[in-house]
Amino acid sequence: MTMAAGALPEALAQTLLVRFGERFQSGSAIRAQHGSTASWIATQPPDAVIFPENTAEVSETVSLCGEAGVPVIAFGAGSSLEGQLNAPRGGVSVDLSRMDRIVAVNTEDMDCVVQPGVTRERLNEYLRDTGLFFPLDPGANATLGGMAATRASGTTAVLYGTMKDAVLSVEAVMPDGRVIRTGHRARKSAAGYDLTRLLVGSEGTLGIITELTVRLRGIPEAVSAARCSFATIENACNAVIGGLQFGLSFARIELLDAMTVKAVNRYSGQDLPETPLLLAEFHGSPDSVAEQSRRFGELAGDFGATALDWTVDPEERTRLWRARHDVFWAVLGLRPGAKGISTDVCVPISRLAECIAAATGRAESLGLLAPIAGHIGDGNFHNLILLDPQDPGELAAAKSYVGWLNELALSMEGTCTGEHGVGQGKRAYMEREMGQALDVMAAIKAALDPKNIMNPGKILPERFDGQR
Repeated sequence: MTMAAGALPEALAQTLLVRFGERFQSGSAIRAQHGSTASWIATQPPDAVIFPENTAEVSETVSLCGEAGVPVIAFGAGSSLEGQLNAPRGGVSVDLSRMDRIVAVNTEDMDCVVQPGVTRERLNEYLRDTGLFFPLDPGANATLGGMAATRASGTTAVLYGTMKDAVLSVEAVMPDGRVIRTGHRARKSAAGYDLTRLLVGSEGTLGIITELTVRLRGIPEAVSAARCSFATIENACNAVIGGLQFGLSFARIELLDAMTVKAVNRYSGQDLPETPLLLAEFHGSPDSVAEQSRRFGELAGDFGATALDWTVDPEERTRLWRARHDVFWAVLGLRPGAKGISTDVCVPISRLAECIAAATGRAESLGLLAPIAGHIGDGNFHNLILLDPQDPGELAAAKSYVGWLNELALSMEGTCTGEHGVGQGKRAYMEREMGQALDVMAAIKAALDPKNIMNPGKILPERFDGQR
């Protein structure tokens, strides 16, 4: 066993080693894995990693680290995108992957209780025979705890909402080691402060979630998928706005720009028109999904849609959606060997076409390849910027572009992040987005975590770092 490196006090390292044995790890490889980041932000590994198996062990770890003033960083599946897992001040990464028990499924109430290490795919496999499913899909096979901590959403948010809508209550370990429960299984409550929503989206800066009660939905009787192409992004956006105003219940409605469609054609041998593409999905009864697909086709036609195709057949649905499922790998193929850096913003849907057009023009002016795919029903889109991270000029251009895009979204009454969270990557934009509300956030953080041990250096801008 290699002793903990960096700032971890030797006494604490020895205590944790004795307490957790082989579940305390401090080798360089595992530390690097737990500080990895999928952005331009450099990896900052923790000093050690602990694998607890229950809430009591998380509480004990937090208490010991708190006494020593050592940071604690919660770790789920490692799929976050804005440096949430980095350890800029060292500390202990608490890997919750072994806390993966599905505690209870309450079919009549359509909810379930899970530990934070349960992944969404495993939960849905477990639920299959109950007729229920957990509908949120952020793309990656994330853990439920990580999804709650980052307030994740994904392609189905237009119908099913985000994690703030899906989580009924949590059990959490607070910075002083106390274990609290924020609510119960009732579908609504007017009792006191909404601590559930305070912790959902806090990115581990206020506490570590050790159990969740989440809403489930009935598996739809039928699903239909539709696909159509447009001459412009503006026409595609207007078709979606019209569909929403008309009352169409999109379960998913995704947009791919022309460059992304071109990449998909190259990657998977499809022959789609290399113009903006919409992919829609509807859930419901066989008659309702067929009717909604037909109505969507008619409405899209009013905005010049071409190559319209829709189906309820599962295999055909997979074929229609293949363009979206292949996006990441397809886009990487536009520049073999490049690293893909993903960023996201979200604006009112009425400003989405304008925002995407400006973003595309800015990328071109900087010489960046930055194809776009978006959850258009929410006004949320992602750029995958392709660059050589060893090229200082390209890296500087990418950073400049991300900063400019964040500012653009805020100028349009949007947000610097619709899904990815703040972490380290977007904390510089929180002053502009939150205004004086940021001081309230900082006061909550200071009151709950006076030693600033819970995932420090995230969400709140640097000016708050020295206030502890």
